[in-house]
Amino acid sequence: MKSVRNAGVVVTGAGGGIGAALARRFAAEGARVVVNDLDAAKAAAVAEETGAVAVPGDASTVLPAAREALGGVIDVYCANAGVAHTGGPEAAEDAWAASWDVNVMAHVRAARELLPGWLERGSGRFVATVSAAGLLTMVGSAPYSVSKHAALAFAEWLSLTYRHRGVDVHAICPAGVRTDMLRDTGAAGDLLLRPTAVEPDAVADALFTGMAEGRFLILPHPEVAGFAAARATDPDRWLEGMNHLQRKVEDLGRPGSPPEAEPRGRSRD
Repeated sequence: MKSVRNAGVVVTGAGGGIGAALARRFAAEGARVVVNDLDAAKAAAVAEETGAVAVPGDASTVLPAAREALGGVIDVYCANAGVAHTGGPEAAEDAWAASWDVNVMAHVRAARELLPGWLERGSGRFVATVSAAGLLTMVGSAPYSVSKHAALAFAEWLSLTYRHRGVDVHAICPAGVRTDMLRDTGAAGDLLLRPTAVEPDAVADALFTGMAEGRFLILPHPEVAGFAAARATDPDRWLEGMNHLQRKVEDLGRPGSPPEAEPRGRSRD
């Protein structure tokens, strides 16, 4: 991996949690960082702490202002902003639409704008914060599970299409991370994620290790690889195990899905 010193880096959804940890780590490594978040005060606080530049606003429209703040060149883009809506087919249309828009299409729009310059100069790095839900699933949250599968698929497509032209792509797929989003996942989060949850800084460490090793898939929880292999090789057994967890959540005497989680990185539309 080339050093990120003096690289222009944009991190969306960086007002807290994983995004803030990524911004801090890139800044500590000498990068010039843009901190993006819908919450302008949170973005400003992280930027002041790290010596970065705050560019608040919607992750889907941040690139022009971010590019200007970095002097015209973005070397690394961290697509970290996301939303977590719960429920299944009964979830509201706007919950499904927001999940698709933020968790998938914001990545597509960023790549559309960044790729021409990256391909022209033969270098660029796209980092997608996906989730273990993109490799597996999340009990109680169909919009999140489906959109995160799509986010992983898009990152895979970017990597296989452009790696020979100097574009590096990484998909971060953590399980539980001690953030506000985990706090809001309720019974399912308590059962499935909280026992092995890691701090956001551990996710940033895993990314930098993966970048140094040239790996696409970044697993802050290494056990996720085994779960993904089990899902692929014996899907019925895997689904039976996940259904067992679903029944455990229901047996807690709460609704079968966690309380509605607050979005990460932008407001609901």
